[in-house]
Order: sequence, then C-alpha cells, then structure tokens
Amino acid sequence: MKLTDLFLGELEREAPLTRRALERVPEARDDWKPHAKSMPLGRLAALVATMPAWLSMIIDKDDFDLNPPAGSSSSFQRQFRTNKELVQAVDEAFAGARTAFQRTSDEHLMKPWRLLVAGKVVAEQPRHVMLRESINHLAHHRGQLTVYLRLNDVPVPSIYGPTADDARFG
Repeated sequence: MKLTDLFLGELEREAPLTRRALERVPEARDDWKPHAKSMPLGRLAALVATMPAWLSMIIDKDDFDLNPPAGSSSSFQRQFRTNKELVQAVDEAFAGARTAFQRTSDEHLMKPWRLLVAGKVVAEQPRHVMLRESINHLAHHRGQLTVYLRLNDVPVPSIYGPTADDARFG
C-alpha cells in the first residue's frame, strides 16, 4: 500500500473527530485558560482548526519558519469569533490536505522537510515523518481541547470511544 493512501485513510478518520470537538467550543470564552501557564481556549481552538493545513504545507513547501523575519507573519496564526468559523477553517484545512496527498507521490514524501525558528533549523526529517508527527501533534492538542471543554461544563464528544456525555464509539 502506498503511503499517500495510508495518510488519506487517516485523514478520513480524523477529520470528523476534530470537527466534532471544534463544534463544541464555547463562544466568547477565548481568553479562558485552566491555569496561568496554559494556552487560552481561543488560541488552542484556532490551533486545532488550522493544524491540518500543516499537512499540505509540509507536502508543498520545503520548510516553514515558526518565527519568520520581521514584517512577515505565519498564516497559521488566526483568530476565530464563532464555532462556524472554526469548523469552516478545519474543513478547508482537511480539504487542502486531501488534495495535497492526492497530487503527491511516495517518492516526494521521502524527501527532507525542515522546521525553522528565526531562520535556524530545529527539525529536519523526511516529509512522511514530519506528516506523522503533525497528525500526532493534532491529536494531542485535540485531546487538550476536550479537557478544556470538560472544565467549561461543555459536553465532551466521542473521539476514539464513548465519553460520559456521548455514548457513540468514535
């Protein structure tokens, strides 16, 4: 089986799970955080909504700088006012990732990709490794988001199995 097919299958499983969590993000609570050192809810929700776009970026570009030179900004630093905007962003991000996987090859996924901070390489791996790490990273932050939902008395959706609020299995 091709790597691209494996990744596409995973996207099809992960997209609705991520969407389900973002649909429940409470509006007008963007600044809420469970601890002073924690990320605010609005920033975490925006991160989860935009992270699938990293997949197409890893396929289409050779690198990404998290702290680019002065005057430029990351296209992944967005704010959303409503659940509708969050869901639209994640749907677009997953659609872009699907398209990128459909037009790439396993050979391309073996080529190196670099993550930079202020022009310095902090990680360099074959694209398929960075893609896997990005999907894992998304699952991590989506899990974090479900904890934030619980702490805000928002019913937690089923992700990989039932929750106290949602009896579905995944």
